[in-house]
Amino acid sequence: MQWEVVIGFETHAQLKTQSKIFSGSSIQFGAEPNTQASPVDLALPGVLPVMNKVAVEKAIQFGLAVGATIAPESIFARKNYFYPDLPKGYQISQFEIPVVQGGSVTCVVEKDGKSEVKVIELTRAHLEEDAGKSLHEDYQGMTGIDLNRAGTPLLEIVTEPCMRSAAEAVAYAKALHSLVVWLDICDGNMQEGSFRCDANVSVRPVGQKEFGTRAEIKNLNSFRFLEEAINIEVRRQIELIEDGGTVVQETRLYDPDRKETRSMRSKEDSQDYRYFPDPDLPPLKIDAAWIERVKATMPELPAAMRVRFIEQYGISEYDAMIVTQTKATAAYFEAAINASAHGDKATQAKQVANWIMGDVSSTLNREGMDISAIPVSAAQLAVLLQRIADGTISNKIAKEVFAAMWQTPGTESDLADQVIEAKGLKQISDVGALEKIIDEVMAANQQSVDEYRAGKEKAFNSLVGQAMKATKGKGNPAQVNELLKKKLAG
Repeated sequence: MQWEVVIGFETHAQLKTQSKIFSGSSIQFGAEPNTQASPVDLALPGVLPVMNKVAVEKAIQFGLAVGATIAPESIFARKNYFYPDLPKGYQISQFEIPVVQGGSVTCVVEKDGKSEVKVIELTRAHLEEDAGKSLHEDYQGMTGIDLNRAGTPLLEIVTEPCMRSAAEAVAYAKALHSLVVWLDICDGNMQEGSFRCDANVSVRPVGQKEFGTRAEIKNLNSFRFLEEAINIEVRRQIELIEDGGTVVQETRLYDPDRKETRSMRSKEDSQDYRYFPDPDLPPLKIDAAWIERVKATMPELPAAMRVRFIEQYGISEYDAMIVTQTKATAAYFEAAINASAHGDKATQAKQVANWIMGDVSSTLNREGMDISAIPVSAAQLAVLLQRIADGTISNKIAKEVFAAMWQTPGTESDLADQVIEAKGLKQISDVGALEKIIDEVMAANQQSVDEYRAGKEKAFNSLVGQAMKATKGKGNPAQVNELLKKKLAG
């Protein structure tokens, strides 16, 4: 039987505020347990929550960025459940009327060597408070409770069940992560729990309209684990069904060491939480003037920047998607173009985009680095690309120069020139020197010469390769081709 995968996402983005969502307690990471929990966070008798205005404004920013509807009036509700790290016995969240409704996130899905732009539809994004944390280590068989996180402001972002593979899910998660960091509403630190992904995964026979029973995989804190967990859970469900079993609606965790998902608890439905409006919080009212004030403070959004790059620099839509995947990448791209002093802007932009998508990205991935920490500055890359354009070095040699610049970084803008000089990599463009080398290559490869003159075009490539080898890769490729053709025709 052929199976279709169905994936929906719930992402908890911790908002970058100084204090908690309903109290003045700090949310600084790494404090000693239970040192950042006020009477409000502890739910002591007689305390009342007070809404954090900055958290609301960050939710508005997100809604504007994804093209959503900002509810003019939204309601906070009590979500009732009983865990040791939930002091009140309920969580303040939003249920029936969330602050952000609808919207979408655009991402680039890489699969089987091909790239596809996909739009992921959002259901909602709502404000809520985080719970505390249960600590199981170093407590002599007991569990400790740290309530520092209790009351931390979260924006829970929920998608439609519209993803059909782990690759799509990872592409969406990366795009969403990039967006919230771009907006500066979340620091995106997955290791510290600032950006936590829950994947709802189910399978169904191809052609079936009804969804299968879903399992929720909780708290995936890296994109690699996210992809692994989804693929493993999909295989588990398919094997279970094909063996005559049934999938149970439940919450599961992913064990990366054992490469398996394991059951944590049965998954509740909304009625199990007994939602009702929180009597201590009035409706959250957001008027048009407030939205306009927030809009005025927002940075240029990725979608607008893509349009501008296409119009201003003449790059393709795909290239624009790639160089605006993160704010740091976009800044690097534009800085490199502005530092360039050769050719027209469209040529420069295409060259910079190609290098970002090629050597820059591959080296960053290999080193496990973000472009914000790249040792080769945009201005230094611009000089390197200028040396290709003016014929000082070839594209092939440029890759060698770039690798050397990466390993021996400096602050000088002419770092590429220093590497080229120190390593003697300057391209040979002297006609007399190249003619002498070509004459020697032709004399040593008479069979290839005869084959080319007999009509075998492939022999020409062989002769070019030999000539470039003789120049140790320093020969100007265009000149080598031109001179070799003239001599072969003579």
